[in-house]
Amino acid sequence: MESYELIRSRRRTLALEITRDCRVLVRAPLRLSQAKIDAFVESHTVWIQAHLEQQRQRMTSAPPPPTEADITALKAKARAILPGKVAYWSEKMGIRPTGLKITAARKRYGSCSGKNSLCFSCFLMDCPEEAIDLVVVHELCHIREKNHGPRFYALLGQYLPDYKERKKLLR
Repeated sequence: MESYELIRSRRRTLALEITRDCRVLVRAPLRLSQAKIDAFVESHTVWIQAHLEQQRQRMTSAPPPPTEADITALKAKARAILPGKVAYWSEKMGIRPTGLKITAARKRYGSCSGKNSLCFSCFLMDCPEEAIDLVVVHELCHIREKNHGPRFYALLGQYLPDYKERKKLLR
């Protein structure tokens, strides 16, 4: 049987997760017996092996992580480019953000707070210009529409009719 880390919580179901560093996590309800957890892991051995292999492939083919110097340079580039783009699109859309922040976030390119302050990842600077504009307009749309409902996408489509094509550039 595969070795794993067990995390118990007030959940109702069992779940498996393969982390970026190839650890196997099992999330389980507080009172579920160890025997049932072990049986669950045993019954998913093929899935675990396949996903561990996928993760190992990703790790070997991934570029090296950015250095502090890389991040500093990307942040400087973002500070040079993003305020102008935000100003341009804000004017065009008639929307005013309350603030603008540049971070080194890795999981998302942009966000909009409940107080309408925009936050962008410096890693957005690695994307094509069309994709950068998409993220800026997307976050500005959140000032009017806080969710990803039909009105949000109607607003986004009003300013960037090709947003679906641009989104493909982010991947």
